[in-house]
Amino acid sequence: MSQPKINLNEFANGALAERVNVAMNEVYANIADQNTDPTKKRKVVITMVLSADEERDLAMVDIEVKTTLTPARTVGSKIIIDKNAAGQVVGQELKSGSPGQMMITQDGEIVSDVGIPIDVVEQAKREVPEVEMVQDGNVIDFRATSPSAAQR
Repeated sequence: MSQPKINLNEFANGALAERVNVAMNEVYANIADQNTDPTKKRKVVITMVLSADEERDLAMVDIEVKTTLTPARTVGSKIIIDKNAAGQVVGQELKSGSPGQMMITQDGEIVSDVGIPIDVVEQAKREVPEVEMVQDGNVIDFRATSPSAAQR
């Protein structure tokens, strides 16, 4: 008498085939994802663990279907690191090609290297005067509130 064959499409009331199909759909979506490397290998692993009872006439079967997908590619950017007026170290994403370079957005607006509209940058410069040097070599901070504070 030959060994009966197991129909994997009907095994566990079709649960095995259903889980394999779900796993394959995950793999297809991962392959189609433009953020992943298309040449990397993906994997679907089907594990069936059988454990028999004491009489050896019945075996319990645990079915597990796992996928190994390709992670999304890394994304890079640059951050400009500087100090603000209070002397604190701050950072902001560099949007243009290099620090200090203005750029034009897709909407045709001219913006700073970090994406701030130039009219906003110019307005901020007018509101906060620059520090200037005087002839005797002392620095005067025009942002100070009183003349005595400015000469310290």
